[in-house]
Amino acid sequence: MLAWFLFLSIIVSVVVYAVRVSPSRTFLFLNSISVSLFSSSSSSSSSSYIYKRAITHTCMYSPVHIKSVKNIMGWGNIYRRRMKVFTAALIIYLDYKAVQQRGKWTSKSKRTALWEKAHERNAKRVLSLIIKLEGLWVKLGQYLSTRADVLPEAYISLLKQLQDSLPPRPLKEVCRTIQKEFGKSMDDLFAEFVENPLATASIAQVHRATLLNGQEVVVKVQHDGIKAIILEDLKNAKSIVNWIAWAEPQYDFNPMIDEWCKEAPKELDFDHEAGIQPIGIMGMEYLIKFYANTRFWALKYQDFAFVFVENTRTVAANLGCKKSPGESYSSNRVNVLIPEVIQSTKSVLILEYMDGIRLNDTASLDAFGIDKQNIVEEITRAYAHQIYVDGFFNGDPHPGNFLVSKEAPHRPILLDFGLTKKLSSSMKHALAKMFLASAEGDHVALLSAFSEMGLRLRLDMPEQVMEITSVFFRSSTPATEAQQNLKSLAEQREKNMKAIQEKLQLNQKEVKRFNPVDAFPGDIVIFGRVLNLLRGLSSTMNVRIVYMDIMKPFAEAVLGNINKTPAANAQWIYNTPVHSDVEAKLRRLLVELGNNDKILGIQVCAYKDGEVIIDTAAGVLGRYDPRPVQPDTLFSVFSATKGITAGMLHWLVDNGKLKLDENVANIWPEFRGNGKEHIKVHHILNHTSGLHNALADLRGENAFLMTEWDACLKLIEASQPETEPGKQQLYHYLSFGWLCGGIVEHASGKKFQEILEEALIRPLKIEGELYVGIPPGVEARLANLTLDTDDLKKLSEMRNRAEMPSTFQLNNISELAEYLPAFFNMLNVRRAIVPAANGHCSARALARYYAALADCGVVPPPHSSASNPPLGSHPHIPKFPSKKTDEKQKGKVDGGLKNERSDGRQNVYIRIEEDDDNDEEKCSKSSRDTSKGAGPENKKGKIFSNPRVHEAFMGVGEYENMCLRDGVFGLGFRRLKSKDGDGSYSGFGHSGMGGSTGFCDVKNRFAMAVTLNKLSFGGVTAKIVELICSELNLPLPEGLSGSGDINRPLIN
Repeated sequence: MLAWFLFLSIIVSVVVYAVRVSPSRTFLFLNSISVSLFSSSSSSSSSSYIYKRAITHTCMYSPVHIKSVKNIMGWGNIYRRRMKVFTAALIIYLDYKAVQQRGKWTSKSKRTALWEKAHERNAKRVLSLIIKLEGLWVKLGQYLSTRADVLPEAYISLLKQLQDSLPPRPLKEVCRTIQKEFGKSMDDLFAEFVENPLATASIAQVHRATLLNGQEVVVKVQHDGIKAIILEDLKNAKSIVNWIAWAEPQYDFNPMIDEWCKEAPKELDFDHEAGIQPIGIMGMEYLIKFYANTRFWALKYQDFAFVFVENTRTVAANLGCKKSPGESYSSNRVNVLIPEVIQSTKSVLILEYMDGIRLNDTASLDAFGIDKQNIVEEITRAYAHQIYVDGFFNGDPHPGNFLVSKEAPHRPILLDFGLTKKLSSSMKHALAKMFLASAEGDHVALLSAFSEMGLRLRLDMPEQVMEITSVFFRSSTPATEAQQNLKSLAEQREKNMKAIQEKLQLNQKEVKRFNPVDAFPGDIVIFGRVLNLLRGLSSTMNVRIVYMDIMKPFAEAVLGNINKTPAANAQWIYNTPVHSDVEAKLRRLLVELGNNDKILGIQVCAYKDGEVIIDTAAGVLGRYDPRPVQPDTLFSVFSATKGITAGMLHWLVDNGKLKLDENVANIWPEFRGNGKEHIKVHHILNHTSGLHNALADLRGENAFLMTEWDACLKLIEASQPETEPGKQQLYHYLSFGWLCGGIVEHASGKKFQEILEEALIRPLKIEGELYVGIPPGVEARLANLTLDTDDLKKLSEMRNRAEMPSTFQLNNISELAEYLPAFFNMLNVRRAIVPAANGHCSARALARYYAALADCGVVPPPHSSASNPPLGSHPHIPKFPSKKTDEKQKGKVDGGLKNERSDGRQNVYIRIEEDDDNDEEKCSKSSRDTSKGAGPENKKGKIFSNPRVHEAFMGVGEYENMCLRDGVFGLGFRRLKSKDGDGSYSGFGHSGMGGSTGFCDVKNRFAMAVTLNKLSFGGVTAKIVELICSELNLPLPEGLSGSGDINRPLIN
């Protein structure tokens, strides 16, 4: 074990010395090596039970196995093998230490030459040792030979021989294996057999031959005794990994070595390459016994009386390489070739001969005028197709497994399918989702993908997770940029470790031992290996590959074909009971709109006379997220948030904490100045303060300033009104939220979300389904935003609107809408408290809020028991799902997971201090405690005690003088007239950019909400409102109906 570890350390030290980086960066490359060595393919998810047994018996080694290895190799050979490793490791280690010391006394001009000679000298030693040892060592050497972006040139130039130019085995041994496998003489099999091999690699060598029928073929013959050598090397590798995991817990590569242990037998079985994959329960039972005895080399082909799939033929068919005459090609075909399998046994494979050029034969590639950039891009496309479209791919893309056809058009030839990976449909979707989330910077989708693939983290740091994931898919760099690339990666890793240290408040020793991964799926191992090998291939060929551009169409293809429309998905409407006839008709309308591609995901909920009459969820969570929308899904509702924020101000007024005619400067001293002394609270609510453009600069490069609470409040404090207060109503599209938010915090002396929970969340029993800025732990329930591009085009036909500020006219909205989905899909934005635009809620929570407002604040009866999960059943501030950690870190990780804002600098949802009740008790307690700080009336099931609070919302009656006459806004809400009524106001509400809406009709005790994730300009919402109002014989509210009015999109 010591010898192995020393040797791996030497390989790492080469990198460290070559690029002059700190020793702490050593494990960056060690991790990369481990991903290569200790990863491989695995069978389908249905065989997971077998693999648990396989890991135990193959890697931990039963006495039966040890005896088998001893019988084949002998203890003497085993220990001689280990002594060779130890001796070479010691010599290389002392050589580099000597050079390091000499370098201190050598001039800078000669120091580079000193190191280059040392690298060349030791690279020869490494190559010599690997050739002698064979087995797993050759796999290591092959991988290292591809990492021109990391290792010195001396190692690359020598180790690339290991790809296909190892010393050949004797012809006598080769012929003996062939005759034993087929039971025939060489003359009975071949008309001609070329003695000199075309290539010799780690497990087999390849000869050219001609069959009796005249067909030219290549014959791949496995090395005699290689199986026992591989098993012994795996045993040593397992010991090393266990030692590393003990010494450095953050580098636990056990999932990788376990994956390799269970898959090594497959690469040693050429029937599998041709290839075998057992199917069915009988096959599983047989394999359990097979792995338990670890005598897989004794198995015979005829023992498997099951159905098999052929790996090579499967990949070739998937990529469209071979088609029958007249058969059409797949639209996703890539331009590569794969040799046809002629015949196979467990140790011999006969393939179609294809004349090609090796990738490391630069002279021949140039002589044939081959475009190396195009070749590597096509190889990358082939792997993207295999991974994302087919879910079945080769896991060993090193340069020795490719040729380039000599005939024009020159195409890559893919070889060697001994290591293949079969992905489940859900894992394929999750990997595609992870890639696209990384490409688009979508933190929510990324964390959702991790959850779907079974990758669990022990801390909440989405920005760092995004950075690390982006490293997976970063563009490759030519070998000439290797040193700078390695240095930048090491610096990024140090930055991330520092962020973890600060968040969890760990010392240097503790952060080194902290492993942020709680559960690691084996499927990611092979995925990472393939990307690393492809990156090394492009560096070796000295080309630059932009993986984001090449792989994106294939990832989009797998998720773009998900069942988004009702016609393709029988469960498009989520399975909840129908509450009424109008709900049944609504669902038919939704199906129609869905089939016309106007709906991606949607919720509709409505109350009549205090009872739920509609509660429907339909569609999917996102363009690349096929999970269904459920009743508890959280949608971003944009400016519908303003209605919630306004309700909080009215609650403070109702509880005597605030007066509507009070000067804001009296409540908020820093607000005074720059002509704002006469602005009153009702001016803010009525959009007549003159501060409509106060935060107009929070766009473009300054957009992220929107996530900084204190910074935005300071901008408000420094702003100057453009019009006299109370004289002109212009929509405060951004400033409204922080104006109200500042008043809420200064008037109450509490944080914004504390008042939100106290005033609305707990009394209405809507815990976990209404937020202004989401807390960690709810990401899996978020709907992803996308844009209805057809509606966006219509904006060019619309006229400007007088009630909108100059910075928020339709031409501005068109520009804004294009980047809104990407911006508000970002997790750090979703977590920010933006009280004008960042509400996240379900339709049933928003509708319940307006149902209470419609009844003067009376809390409706409990929501329909038919809804599942029940409304209010989620803990409002979830605990982070995994807090497993080392004993030394207990207590620190828990505290570090809180998103505290004690200094006021971070605009994120903070954790409100509670006792140590468990989650269920907290949820129950918050549901019962509806009166905390709310006065006596709240105890009677009301959130407002003022019987005329409606008039305040609409700005009528005694509140009429506080609102601009004929303005569209009352005090915080858009006031609604009946479309065919007498001109009086019948209700109020607020809509958001994209169509999400909540409103109520006071006269008819009706309330409803619509939430959706495909942003349009109100056409879908208007049709829904029209249908429901028509069926209930309710007057249509102006501004929320009339979808044909192109000049009045539903914006506010």
